[in-house]
Order: sequence, then C-alpha cells, then structure tokens
Amino acid sequence: MAEMWALTYDRSREDWMSSRGMVKERVPVPTLDEANPEDRRSVILKVRYAGFCGTDRGIWWRKAFDDIIHGSLDDEGRDKRIFGHELLGEIVAVGSEVTPVFGYNVGDVVTTESHVVCNNCPQCDLGQHHVCQNDTIIGLSRDGCFAEFAKLPAKALWPTDLDKIRPEVAAVQEPFGNAMHACQTVDLREKTVAILGTGTIGLFALLIAKGMGAKTVIGVEVDPKKVDLAYKLGADHVFTPGRPPADAPWRSDPELTAKVLELTAGTGVDVAMEMAGVHSSTNNAIRITRRGGDVVLFGVRNGHAVFEDAHRIVMNGLSLHGVVGRRIFGTWQRTKTLLEDHTNGIHDAIWNTILMQGKGTIVPLAELDPTSFEAAMAEHPKLLLQMS
Repeated sequence: MAEMWALTYDRSREDWMSSRGMVKERVPVPTLDEANPEDRRSVILKVRYAGFCGTDRGIWWRKAFDDIIHGSLDDEGRDKRIFGHELLGEIVAVGSEVTPVFGYNVGDVVTTESHVVCNNCPQCDLGQHHVCQNDTIIGLSRDGCFAEFAKLPAKALWPTDLDKIRPEVAAVQEPFGNAMHACQTVDLREKTVAILGTGTIGLFALLIAKGMGAKTVIGVEVDPKKVDLAYKLGADHVFTPGRPPADAPWRSDPELTAKVLELTAGTGVDVAMEMAGVHSSTNNAIRITRRGGDVVLFGVRNGHAVFEDAHRIVMNGLSLHGVVGRRIFGTWQRTKTLLEDHTNGIHDAIWNTILMQGKGTIVPLAELDPTSFEAAMAEHPKLLLQMS
C-alpha cells in the first residue's frame, strides 16, 4: 500500500491532556472505492500548500476542539486523525460521478470549504449551510489536508485560477472567507469599526472592512508584533488593553473603554468584532459599542464565559451576532472577487505583509521540526505548510 507523510494525532499513542503538537508519520495514501457512493462523488487531491490557522494552534497546544476530535473518532471507530483544513491542491483522481455532476477533472486546481454539509437538514433547506446540523469539519471531524494527499467530497471544492491569485494566497481563501463572513454581517460603510484581536482573521477583517468602506478601523491587540502589522495594513488606531485580574478573567478594561469613548466623542464604535476568543475581550467589545450598535462574535474558546453586564446588552439595544464559517458558497464568491481584483491592494497585502513573501512563513513538511515550528508560530500570525 502506498504511503505518504501526514501530521496526526493518535489517541492510542498520545494522551490529549499531557501531549502537544502533531506527529509527522507515514500513513496510507487515500484511495477511492467505487463501491462506496460517497467515494463516487469524491476526489483525491495532491496538496500543494496547507494553511496553519488558529484552530490548528488550539489543537497544537490542546486548548480546544478535543470534544469534536474525540467524538468523531468514537463515531468512526478509529484512533487516528489527520489534521488541516485550509489548502490549495491539484486533483489527481476523481470518482465516477464527479465530472458529470460537479464538472471537476483531473488536473484542476482547487481549494475547499472546510465544512462538509449534508444538504438535507432544516438549516440546509433554508440556505443556512454554514450552520448545517449534520456537518463534518475537515481536519477535525474527518481527515484533513496536513498530508501529501487528501480525499475530499467534490461538493466542498472551490475552483481557483492561479493566473489571478498566487498559490500562497489561494491557500488561505478559507480563513479569509471567515473574515469576509464576519464583515458581511452588518453594513460597514461609513461605520467606526473595532477589531478586537488582530491575529490572522482579525488582520483579514481589517483589510476587508477598509475595502468595504468603513470610516475608521480601530484595532485592539496585546501583541506588539500584531499591533505593528495592523498599522501596516491600514488601521487608523490600535489600542493595547490591560490584562484582567487573575481571579476575574472576564473583566473588561475600563481604560480601553475610556480611550475608545474619547476617540468617538463619547459615543462608542458602531461595530465591534471580537476575533480573539478571550473572555475579557468579549466584554471589552460590549463595553466599547455604542447604543444600538452591533457586536460580531467570531473568536472561539472552550468553556464558560461571563457577561460582565447583561443589563447593558439589553438596555443599550445591542445586537450580538454569532458568526461561524462562511456562507456556502456566497462568501466564497465575494472572496474570489476581492482577491482577483488586485486594484484594491488586498491580495498583495496578504502576500507582502501577512505572509511576508514567504520569508519564515512557509515551512516544507519534509523539514518540519516541532521546536522550530513553535518558534515560527510565535513569530508569525500565519504559516503555510508546503506539502509538495
């Protein structure tokens, strides 16, 4: 049986709570079985680049997603999971129904939607595929793309024109789509927008908010390197919040609130986007939003959260929007439009500033070493794994 390199977790080998990282090992290359109806509508991809995102960082440090990973392994009766859900790849094999139904052929270059939906639940029937009640997530609840080859359903693929989007940028369309979905939640034109957490998704949201006509974009970030990146990408202001007390990690920072209110003539921002997934950041977002404003909640972290002042949410008429994934495939179409139009500067900003033209941000799988990779994670908000 042919084998390939992949990054995995095996619960028969590692204890989740006492381990960290991902194990590079040889595993079987996936194949298509025509006797399986799902395989007849699936493809084998040769993965070229795979994006390493906040989800993967959470897995690496065992901070999140253990419930999804272990629950799905229970359902499958397996112990091993291949991680990774952002990719650019080339189709090298197709099931018999792929070409007539979806139009894909061997040799096509594609990326993928990471949420594989059922198209048969009430949410899917309403067009809310991004919250499908039966979805599986590539690299979490089904095997992913941190491997030389990946088997994926054709219905989740998205074609990519490398004459219009460079391959390294094409590989991050999925997380860029997260930011796009968040920014499409409310109309940002002529609005004052705060982005709390300028990691990769927050930086993407900054670019998109500017591109969508936001009047003022305020970053809120604790990491000096990310503060610098936010300014380079066009943030009008970036504030560093104080850390909450250890016995009350949910508390907002009154000094941050005072700075934002001073900047906005005592009103607050029109829209606050919480992208960090930190308890205190959620309350900061609520505190700095004007009456009648919108709070977009995208950051994810396991465990309970505390609303510091529920009264404020109600009496100030705030609208809280939970955002997950991308609208399938409406968000993808908007993403394609923005990235293929180089006149807006977004494509080149991603390559030059976020990915730093590949300098230190692209790690060949063959050279992956856990210690140096952790150093790269600390240095850069976004990394790509070069699979082939």
